[in-house]
Amino acid sequence: MGRSISWWSPEMTGNELPLLKKVIDSNFLNDGDVTEQFAQTIAKLTGAKFGIGVTSGTSAIYLSLMALDVGHGDEVIVPDISFIATANAVSMTGATPVFADVDAETLNLSVQALEAAITSKTKAVVPVHVSGRAADIEKIVEIVHGAGLAVVEDAAEALCSRFKNRCLGTFGRTGCFSFSPNKMITTGQGGVIVTNDEAISRRLQELKDQGRPVRGTGGADVHESIGFNFKLTNLQAAVGLGQLGNLEPRMERVRRTYSIYRDELAGTKGIRVLPFNIEAGEQPQWIDALAERRDELDNFLAKNGAGCRRFWFPLHTQKPYVRDEKHFPVSTRVGKQAIWLPSAFQMTDDEVRNVCRLIENFCSQ
Repeated sequence: MGRSISWWSPEMTGNELPLLKKVIDSNFLNDGDVTEQFAQTIAKLTGAKFGIGVTSGTSAIYLSLMALDVGHGDEVIVPDISFIATANAVSMTGATPVFADVDAETLNLSVQALEAAITSKTKAVVPVHVSGRAADIEKIVEIVHGAGLAVVEDAAEALCSRFKNRCLGTFGRTGCFSFSPNKMITTGQGGVIVTNDEAISRRLQELKDQGRPVRGTGGADVHESIGFNFKLTNLQAAVGLGQLGNLEPRMERVRRTYSIYRDELAGTKGIRVLPFNIEAGEQPQWIDALAERRDELDNFLAKNGAGCRRFWFPLHTQKPYVRDEKHFPVSTRVGKQAIWLPSAFQMTDDEVRNVCRLIENFCSQ
């Protein structure tokens, strides 16, 4: 098939180098003006008022929950299909993650399962926009607000993905973005929290920086509350800023890749490419599918030079969070079928079509 195709691969642009040099020459590598510029740029991209740079998407969720006073004795509902970081962020607060089943068509949080999971101990809900596909966020917010709870959006995979002309991550009290290596923009590790609530923004600033609402000296500073150290550095932020000029062509490439998979594999039995509403503004981070013989397909494509990534195991099957599978019929079933197809923004149209031919060949056997 020619060169080997990765399911995803980060890429430096060259634009990072002068920005990194500027930070190094400044002799201030820590969280500072460059971090602030990056965080506010992400906030502007998403249409939010405030952006707070933090160490990761995981810490973004954790700090958001802390800012909402989630802690011991509380429950936080998360979808059963998600990267384990979503549940771990809840555990970091001392609260208990409660898993709810997912929708078979989208792999996102099921509204019906959410309603059934709410108890008197529920304090918040963390819906995940899997692969950049919008969860049923308006209905989720309606249910959660009606119950007097809070929504913290795990938008780690949904940068610039829109629902009804509004960016995902801006429907809840906060939205949490990740810039780890497998994202459209990477800072190595890093995250940004966006919010429209000034009080929450101030509290997040305190929580990420040892209780200081503004950057201090490290000496005679006023610490107004207990906080921690979850700062994003100027070095990391410079890398992110250097990549932002390539954001739109990268997103367009992945949209194009999705459209080819969708059209070319529409009549192929044994695999279903999961939908994105591109016309309405949804932005795929990766292209995912349900395959009847998922593991065999993965091995077949790998032998033919096309890398895929199998989906996360459902959270209820992971050792720290084992629950009875009878409560999760959908995630138990689709978790064995879900796979991310090659989605790298370095792919060409011909390479995407070649992967389609391989999949068709496999499914016809």
